Amino acid sequence: MKIIAIVSGKGGVGKTTVSANLCAGLRRLGKSVLAVDLDPQNALRLHFGVSPRHVGGLARAVLSGDDWRSSVVQGNTGDYVLPYGSINEGDRLDFEQDLRENPTLLRDQLALLGLAEDCVVVLDTPPGASVYLTQALAAANAAVIVALPDAASYATLPKIMSLIKQYCSRRKKFLGYLLLINQVDRVKQLADDVTDMMSAKFGKKSIVLIHQDQAIPEALAYSKDLQEYDPLSRGAHDVKLCVQAVERLLNSDTVGVAAL
Repeated sequence: MKIIAIVSGKGGVGKTTVSANLCAGLRRLGKSVLAVDLDPQNALRLHFGVSPRHVGGLARAVLSGDDWRSSVVQGNTGDYVLPYGSINEGDRLDFEQDLRENPTLLRDQLALLGLAEDCVVVLDTPPGASVYLTQALAAANAAVIVALPDAASYATLPKIMSLIKQYCSRRKKFLGYLLLINQVDRVKQLADDVTDMMSAKFGKKSIVLIHQDQAIPEALAYSKDLQEYDPLSRGAHDVKLCVQAVERLLNSDTVGVAAL
């Protein structure tokens, strides 16, 4: 089992959409994939066509002492997802306290799922520092940092990088990270300049781009895999390159945190 944490320094960067498309792409490569939603917004399930009325999830399972396997559902895209679950505010605070008191809760619960050795677990996390991010980074074999090509995203990169260094750099099983610049529009000068700045800072081998493409939100609206919805779109092409980069990272034998 390999675990990928999808992280961001700020909200609104398309992180959940990236998580869903990464799952679909890895499955198309023949991987066994499980999407896990660590964000209280509980939105990841919608990307797999799971009903908005579905209330089960990992938060409810922890609070009730249930096996996480009972909360895994298969969406209409064919992918398996473990939702966060619909809970009230008091339960959310109780769940987060459980996470603080047991720093390895996520890692331990994933181990109990009995997933195949070649399974890839994709963790969707809330933006910025949180108890969810701490749990995800403590379990992850790799991280994908999602950012927009704008000044706000660029300003948050040092903080998210410091958190990855704090929780991952000393773990032998952590293989490294990728910076995914999302919604790239080279026509806009600022976006073009920031993209170049990020590329210069992180190096081209650690950068993947997903260009702005209307096919991406349209695929979500129709509850379809992007490759199925519009396989010839620029977005589908970019996602495929992103999936290939992630696969190379997961298959690498050397720890890739020297640049942290």
